[in-house]
Amino acid sequence: MGRVTPGLWRTRGERAPVWPGRNWPLGATWSEEATNFAVHAPRATAAFVSLFDDDGHEVQHRLTEQALGIWHGAIPGVRPGTRYGFRVDGPWDPAQGLRFNENKLLLDPFAKAVAGDLTVDPAIFGYVVGEPERRSELDSAPFVPLGVVVDDRFDWGDDQPMRHRWRDSVIYELHVKGMTALHDRVPEELRGTYAGLATPAVIDYLKDLGVTAVELLPVHQFVSEPALLERGLTNYWGYNSIGYFAPHNAYSAGGDRGQQVTEFKQMVKAYHEAGLEVILDVVYNHTAEAGALGPTLSFRGLDDRGFYCRVAGSAAGEPFQDTYWDVTGCGNTVDASNPFALRLILDSLRYWVTEMHVDGFRFDLMSALTRVHHRVDMNNHLLMAIGQDPVLRHVKLIAEPWDASMDGYRVGEFPPPWVEWNDQYRDEIRDFWRNHSSGIRTVATRLAGSSDLYLDDGRSPYASINFVTAHDGFTLRDLVSYERKHNEANGEDNRDGTDNNRSWNHGAEGETGDAALLAVRRRQAANMMATLCLSNGVPMITAGDERGRTQRGNNNAYAQDNEVSWIDWRPDDAWLDVYEITKTALRLRREHPALRQRHWFEGRPTMLGGAKDLAWLHPSGREMTGDDWHDPHLRAIGMFVSGDPLRAPGPRGEQQVDKSFMIWFNSDWLPQKITIPENEWVHTGEVVLSTDAKLPVGTPIKAGDRLAIGRRTVVVFRQL
Repeated sequence: MGRVTPGLWRTRGERAPVWPGRNWPLGATWSEEATNFAVHAPRATAAFVSLFDDDGHEVQHRLTEQALGIWHGAIPGVRPGTRYGFRVDGPWDPAQGLRFNENKLLLDPFAKAVAGDLTVDPAIFGYVVGEPERRSELDSAPFVPLGVVVDDRFDWGDDQPMRHRWRDSVIYELHVKGMTALHDRVPEELRGTYAGLATPAVIDYLKDLGVTAVELLPVHQFVSEPALLERGLTNYWGYNSIGYFAPHNAYSAGGDRGQQVTEFKQMVKAYHEAGLEVILDVVYNHTAEAGALGPTLSFRGLDDRGFYCRVAGSAAGEPFQDTYWDVTGCGNTVDASNPFALRLILDSLRYWVTEMHVDGFRFDLMSALTRVHHRVDMNNHLLMAIGQDPVLRHVKLIAEPWDASMDGYRVGEFPPPWVEWNDQYRDEIRDFWRNHSSGIRTVATRLAGSSDLYLDDGRSPYASINFVTAHDGFTLRDLVSYERKHNEANGEDNRDGTDNNRSWNHGAEGETGDAALLAVRRRQAANMMATLCLSNGVPMITAGDERGRTQRGNNNAYAQDNEVSWIDWRPDDAWLDVYEITKTALRLRREHPALRQRHWFEGRPTMLGGAKDLAWLHPSGREMTGDDWHDPHLRAIGMFVSGDPLRAPGPRGEQQVDKSFMIWFNSDWLPQKITIPENEWVHTGEVVLSTDAKLPVGTPIKAGDRLAIGRRTVVVFRQL
């Protein structure tokens, strides 16, 4: 059984009573009488539950019952907070996906809480380091995280799902730790935790800004890659999941013996009381066990053959490191067509909705989970099961519609009720504001909801999650300050991170003391935020972009758990002018249904004799013509949106009426003369948002006026 580590020992001779128990639910289920343990290991020949006391002493309990590939038993006297793991035995044939090794303590895939973390040591590998065909005899227990028995009871009061309509939603993508690690109005002991995220200082800020939902970077229990730990870094983002039911323990202010579960629930309850939804970024496409030479932490030791995708035609005698099939870039791909993997994903999703009360999910590299026999299939088991599930089909479902392969890029292809991250919106809006656009016609398509991607299959404009930045890539401030990535701090010789940034430093690389240059950058950042918030679709803002957060040019800060990634809340360098533009744009969107419509614009009147629901304006004041759309020099366009009446009826079928808007976007390096159309659309109006200092909010306009729109500016007129 391997070496004995001081302070951690096992008594194979001692056997506490083990009742037969039952094979469902999977994981550890506590009751006053006994705790039931059930683990899926269909090819194993023996299975044990290992319980650990507060001193780290281990006692094994053999599970003698097996049904449908599930080993199970109930142990009396086990209390909430008890740490445990599984050991399984069976054949060792790595090339065939048989990697059983009872020397490796395995984390319960269904553990609802996890204690401890991963420590790099040769014992965490199932094989002898340097001799991957040989089974390791070293005991991994001292170096791996453990499951925790949890008492699920919690007083939710009258908490109910929020279910904000997509067209009313504004998403704020944030990191649990990074949001509050430097926040001076969050108690120091709560910074970087779920409890810190639930403080009034954070919730009030989000409400004041005008968002409706937070999208949390991964909070499923994760560990850092051994290679990162050996470089003195950690996986800050958390896209390295190992426990799909457990809130990540490092984000708990109260401890890791189940307190993280209660603390997470309290956070969700507080957000719901404030009218905010909680969406989780989930990583089911791969696990923290990496490639075939990665550590044995859980799934690999229980059912490597069934859980991970394998190269087609893998045969005995092949080096086992060549048998893994990977389209995630992380060494392994979860086989979502495998019945157990499918069950785990669905059970995990339902648990977070029903027990943790979250409102939706953003699926990392979702295309990897649509694979059937390695090919993308939109009729795959997982999509079909979610679409038919009475719980899951009603929550927010967001796909990152690509994976790490060429054929995995599937923007516009996911079926209802899915919505998608729209990277084509990101790229086109970045290009427009740096004068590299593929054409004003494409810009207009993105502003109006990307009908080329979503109209043909019956989806609405809100199927497009619009974003200009995300956690992965430059922040908004860095987007206007750097033209090259600066990722040296990651320790990968600046090879990591994309080179396709579509950024513009406006003449100097990095931070500057030049006031004129800084003013241009801030105006460009404000332009992009205003564009994002006023485009048709669902806007997603990356935390801190609205106040000038910088990562110092690092566009892949996944390993930077420090000030590089955390939000700086000090007001001295905050881009508060960008914050005010963002806040104003979101307020206009919230107050005016004309700016968040669920129907596609048709470019024709919604009533006889009325204005067109959408019209595109040339600076001369006329509607855009066919030739205008193909003018490669046109850098300014007006978007007229009619609110009188709206195409969509009200909740009781009533006709809705709103103000009409005219939004001008000028990305040219020169000012543009524009003419307010002389027609029945707009008689009089006023400026309600402007990044042009010479056209401040409150400036009146009337039909026929000729105005100068400043270079690189957004100006919004509202009908009086």
